[in-house]
Amino acid sequence: MPKRFVVAASEFPDLPRFPAGFELAEALTVASQQLHETSTPHSTLRTAVRLAVHLMPGAEHAGISVVERGDRLRTLAWTDEVVRSAESRHTGGDGRGHWDQLWHSPVARITDSEADDGWDVLSGLGLRSALSLRLRADKRRLTVLTAYARKPGVFDEDATRIGRLFTAHVSIALDSATVREQLTEAMHTRDLIGQATGILMERQGIDAAAAFDSLVRASQRENVKLRELARRIVGTHNTP
Repeated sequence: MPKRFVVAASEFPDLPRFPAGFELAEALTVASQQLHETSTPHSTLRTAVRLAVHLMPGAEHAGISVVERGDRLRTLAWTDEVVRSAESRHTGGDGRGHWDQLWHSPVARITDSEADDGWDVLSGLGLRSALSLRLRADKRRLTVLTAYARKPGVFDEDATRIGRLFTAHVSIALDSATVREQLTEAMHTRDLIGQATGILMERQGIDAAAAFDSLVRASQRENVKLRELARRIVGTHNTP
């Protein structure tokens, strides 16, 4: 299960809200720079929800969630506990229509939770408006950014347009962070396998090719990933 992250507003006291007269292109550039400065997908998610509140007109809270077929929803990052509370209760039929829209549309909106049937959870938490924007999609799951507000009718067409531009930047930054993490893991795995191969060469008096073959056969025989087996060998060798 993916890790979950909460971002308290107090963590970012120096981050100004973008004023109404601020050029949108410049605001998005600043947001994009901050997103691309993150080092992992997890930190990208945390930065994205924080920026969403400061960039999207009317947004007071934000969360990023994974929606799976059957409307199972898991919140990965959130700015406030009210977001986690709201999204953790969206199970079964509650909110099904809203999340269903996102399988075939990049946007879903709630204009007024008190007027719309099925949104007692949101209205009970004082959240009247919501705007959900699709970040990623495949056959089994969606990754969605949702902004919330305490007033009804907050997210109009302008807010939606800005939100879609922002989520495009988030998606690119998230992909980049994911690739960097994978490359880092691949390099770490390569180093581990190299160390394990060297240990086997020393122990068994064999060359590199034979040591690697031995490692692969042991991995298959024990049904253990090559990386994990290499980690065990290196760990045992380094233990006094």
